[in-house]
Amino acid sequence: MANSVVTTQPEFFRAQAATMREQAEAAVLGNVRDRCLRSAHAWTEMAERAERHRHSVARTAAAKAEAAGDASAQPGLVL
Repeated sequence: MANSVVTTQPEFFRAQAATMREQAEAAVLGNVRDRCLRSAHAWTEMAERAERHRHSVARTAAAKAEAAGDASAQPGLVL
C-alpha cells in the first residue's frame, strides 16, 4: 500500500479494510485476529458512509443546478 496512490476517502478506507483483513489472516492470536476483523468491518462501514455522502452531495448539487436552470427559464423570477 505504501507505493500506491489513494485518491478518495472511500478508496483509502477500503484499502485500510483490506490491510486489516490481511493482518487478521496472518494473526496467530485469536484476540488479535478478532481485533483486525472488527477494524476491517469499521473501515468498510466508513467507506460505505463516505460513498453515500458523496452521492448525496452530488444529488443535492444536481437538484440545485436543475432548480437554478428552471428558475432562470422563468422571466421575472428573482433568485
